[in-house]
Amino acid sequence: MKHKRVIATVIVVVLMVAALVFFWWRSQLVPRVQFAYEVEVAFPNLSFDQPVGLYSAGDGSDRIFVVERKGVIQVFENSENVTASSVFLDITDRVISADTEEGVLGLAFHPRFSSNGFFYVDYTADSPLRTVVARYSVLQGSLNQADKNSELVLLEVLQPFSNHNGGQLAFGPDGYLYIAFGDGGGAGDPQGNAQNRSSLLGKILRIDIDTTSGDLMYGIPPGNPFVGNTEGFREEIFAYGLRNPWRFSFDRTTGWLWAGDVGQNRVEEVDVIESGRTTVGTLGRETSATILNKAATKLDCNSQSGRTNMTKASP
Repeated sequence: MKHKRVIATVIVVVLMVAALVFFWWRSQLVPRVQFAYEVEVAFPNLSFDQPVGLYSAGDGSDRIFVVERKGVIQVFENSENVTASSVFLDITDRVISADTEEGVLGLAFHPRFSSNGFFYVDYTADSPLRTVVARYSVLQGSLNQADKNSELVLLEVLQPFSNHNGGQLAFGPDGYLYIAFGDGGGAGDPQGNAQNRSSLLGKILRIDIDTTSGDLMYGIPPGNPFVGNTEGFREEIFAYGLRNPWRFSFDRTTGWLWAGDVGQNRVEEVDVIESGRTTVGTLGRETSATILNKAATKLDCNSQSGRTNMTKASP
């Protein structure tokens, strides 16, 4: 009986080793694609102070606009040999940027910018602490200079803390303006804003900037998920339950809305956002809207203040 047990044990061990060897062998047969990337300075003659975004106006002018967090937007020709940028807009007089998550955080150009000269800026202001979404226009007869006095405030949202301001602005394929708001800050969303549909914090909004609705400076798209609700939910909401959606982007092929939602201690999220949906995240209230396939990945980031060069990666 003892010998049978020994033999059985040996057989099991041999089978396990054989399985491991087999799967290792199979893994060696799968071709591994190696990607090599190189980073180079895109505009070697230019540098910027805490840039947070690089944009095109989409007007065929082939200009680049760089947002500097302190309240300045620079513009320059999209050429490797460009030697200088010029100030397109300077609103440092109305922007608070003391906290690293404050300042000018977003920029979007009207789909008909080439004819109407309108563009939109998301920034933080104080007294009281708030996020401002405003429209500006270019100076008449000048492509490279905006009129800071043309400001038309579309939306202001009070901020309970200095962090988690979101800030991304972008026009979707539907022509509406999408706006990202963080949950208001503080670890773990202490005020429960992200899941509170009566608050605009912790949301991605969708508004119609070409119309107005009631006392609002903008219209509400009829397809927004909470249009006509009787529960006091904000009709601007497109998706809710986010922590700090710092950046989002529309897939040019599928139209999907992808959002990067900042994590708290260990993980970050990349989410596919769907209208009117939410999901409970890492800390129960901490993360994002809604996912077809949600992935949480730890990112190691190192940021430094000071001037920065623009770089590009190529395979």
